[in-house]
Amino acid sequence: MYNRVLIKLSGEALSGAQGFGINAEVIDNVIEQISKVVEMGVQVGIVIGGGNFWRGRQGTNMDRTTADHMGMLATVINALALQDALEQKGVATRVQTALTITRVAEPYILRRALRHFEKGRVVIFACGTGNPYFSTDTGAALRAAEIQADVLLLAKNVDGIYDCDPKKNPSAKKFDKISFFDFIKSDLNAMDTTAVNLCRENKIPIIAFGLNEENSIVRVIKGETIGTLIAD
Repeated sequence: MYNRVLIKLSGEALSGAQGFGINAEVIDNVIEQISKVVEMGVQVGIVIGGGNFWRGRQGTNMDRTTADHMGMLATVINALALQDALEQKGVATRVQTALTITRVAEPYILRRALRHFEKGRVVIFACGTGNPYFSTDTGAALRAAEIQADVLLLAKNVDGIYDCDPKKNPSAKKFDKISFFDFIKSDLNAMDTTAVNLCRENKIPIIAFGLNEENSIVRVIKGETIGTLIAD
């Protein structure tokens, strides 16, 4: 269905039911699916959040820039864990970071990332955009545009886009498809509006789906209709 995809993994989704840290069963499930996708010949880029370790200012009066940099470092923890699990599965993987941390990962260089794709490697992009005041959703949209991904896959702990929080309102309505314009106009918070607008400008469709659904990553890449499609 796709030649090159960018998968945005929610940090919170990686924590599973425990709500913090990294859940081994969730990681194993993700790795199993990504390895199948790579075997299908799809080039895979991944942007990973850090909300399972640090989110926002954690209810403190911390300076926003400091808090955002801490969040970027949390994404590196997740990226290294994912890289290790993928390589144990035999999937060649590289981590590239928007902040320079050369002792543990490569700096983000677009041409190097494209070369990794050509060699069949998975590339994990950490640290979001590398700038405070931007979410990892925006980082995912930016990387998707730069690598010219066919689609941005938003793997979350919710099975799609709703008109309100389904955890708080059992009557929340799920969208099978919604336009970029309607998503932004409705002020939905399932994804950062800056990220959605960036995908709109670059004609990159977004598919939001539940990471905990069985084989969801493989199914969506094969073209099965699950979750919510955001597109014109």
